[in-house]
Amino acid sequence: MRIATITNWAYGATVCLTIAAGFTMVLASNADRLERDAVRQRDLFDQLTFEVEADEAQLTDQARLAAVTGDPSHEIAYNRTLAAIGPVEQRLSKLKDNGAKEEELRSLEEGLRWAATLQDEQKAAIAAIKAGDEVTAHKIIFGAEYERELERVHFLLGRFRYMLDNRSDRAIEEASRASQRLRTVSEAMVAITAVLFLFVLGFVLKRRILKPVVKLSDVVNRLADQDYAVEPPQLSQIDEIGDMAQAVRIFRENGIERQRLERERDADWHVRDLLARMTQRLQGCESVADLFEVVRLFAPKIAPNLAGRLYTLDTRLEMMACASEWQSPHGSDAAFAPDDCWALRRGQLHMPGGDLVDVPCKHVPPETAAAAICVPLTAQGETIGLLVLENRTGAHGPNENAKVYIELMSETVGLALANLKLRDALHEKALFDALTGLRNRHDLADTLRRSLAQADASKTPLSCLMVDIDHFKQLNDRHGHDAGDLTIRSVASALDNAVREDGVAFRYGGEEFLLLLPDCDEARAVERSQLIQDRITGMTLVHEGTSLGPVTVSIGIAIYPQHGPAHSLIGTADAALLRAKEEGRNRIVVAAGAREVQPAASARG
Repeated sequence: MRIATITNWAYGATVCLTIAAGFTMVLASNADRLERDAVRQRDLFDQLTFEVEADEAQLTDQARLAAVTGDPSHEIAYNRTLAAIGPVEQRLSKLKDNGAKEEELRSLEEGLRWAATLQDEQKAAIAAIKAGDEVTAHKIIFGAEYERELERVHFLLGRFRYMLDNRSDRAIEEASRASQRLRTVSEAMVAITAVLFLFVLGFVLKRRILKPVVKLSDVVNRLADQDYAVEPPQLSQIDEIGDMAQAVRIFRENGIERQRLERERDADWHVRDLLARMTQRLQGCESVADLFEVVRLFAPKIAPNLAGRLYTLDTRLEMMACASEWQSPHGSDAAFAPDDCWALRRGQLHMPGGDLVDVPCKHVPPETAAAAICVPLTAQGETIGLLVLENRTGAHGPNENAKVYIELMSETVGLALANLKLRDALHEKALFDALTGLRNRHDLADTLRRSLAQADASKTPLSCLMVDIDHFKQLNDRHGHDAGDLTIRSVASALDNAVREDGVAFRYGGEEFLLLLPDCDEARAVERSQLIQDRITGMTLVHEGTSLGPVTVSIGIAIYPQHGPAHSLIGTADAALLRAKEEGRNRIVVAAGAREVQPAASARG
């Protein structure tokens, strides 16, 4: 029951008891008044009866004195007293007006009638005295009959007083008992009121208010200090204190929820900061290897409960190859076909362990399929990679927040990977010849500068070989451009294979190529040139079923710093090549001394 209800009931009960006690006190006072009225009535009736007796005694005395002495003054006094007493009816009316009962009045009336009889005898005795008959007067006034009548009057008046005293005593006793009873009831009501007040004061204030409020005060103070670990008291009472306790519990639950939301917000900001930092690092990556390392470092921080692998599409094998992994996911990192992954098939996130039943991917181990999530990496509508993640905390997919972070991370990684591949493609187009795959003249300047700096630093020679396909124009005119392209690609492949381990091959332009061989002196350069001529001469080229015949090349050699300064190294080698072509082609000419080296085929012939 609520405290307000208790106090209202207690207040109502107190008011009712107070009113009842007051009414009882009024009734007790009325009983006291009745008791006093009864006593006063008895005193009044006693006084009246005693007056009647006194009057009768006085009349008797005066009549006897008149009979004995014959003095007329006694007769006069008798008549005056008789006139003052008045008739019997007047006396009865006076008693009746003061509350005498009919039975009592009948007894008193009989006594007064006998008193009137005495008065008649007294008057007869006085008349006899006046007539001179003293004997008769004495016989009347002093006779036995007169005495009996006088006693009868006293008896009847005494009986009247007795009846009156009994009735008065009963009235006084009843009034006294009623007064005592009402006072007892009033005192009981006052006591109940006091007990009720003390109960309300002790029970409600101390038990229902003070103790719970003290407990709630301590809890509220700790909650004010954001100590949400405190447990509010479990108050089962349904009242205002119970409402306060419920409000405190709700406040604590709201505080805990607010703390949780703040932690999630802080974690969200932390993850967003990690995503922003990862995006910055990805933008600074110079190669896909750098990108894989960035993903390997940041992915466990962004989604700490998820282990995973990053797969990229190997366009040569048409397989998804593992490029990076973190937190030791289950299963093998072997390559798999794109069709084995439903995420790659559908082009969107695939999570078979979600709320809805779904098909697991073939590349995911069956025991971890429910905890796996596959996220395709796409850029401009093209799938370029795949994130395969595994929830380490249970056999289910990640929560909604983690899914958002994963999608953001996949978008960032996919865009960065696409940018790197696009940059690599542009870089390859800018630095490599599209027909031969060799480096082109755009990369020659940087490579030559680095090679010359390295040669100067190590005090070693740098050989530069200019290679030209002999009679290429005639071959191109006779067999067509496709045959010419085939010849250029074949020669470029032979040159690249010849210098791949210790040099760099460039397509200088048209059918001309340039080779840079660090730490290669003149003898080794000539030896390498002869090897190149042997390989090219030994090629058999067939285009559309037609043999293109033997292919030969002319080579000009210049050695730095033996044959001149750095800025003229290519020009010197080109001049040597020009001399080799002028002298009949299929030759090797070293720039210094214009010394001719016969081709190996001629020497053998």
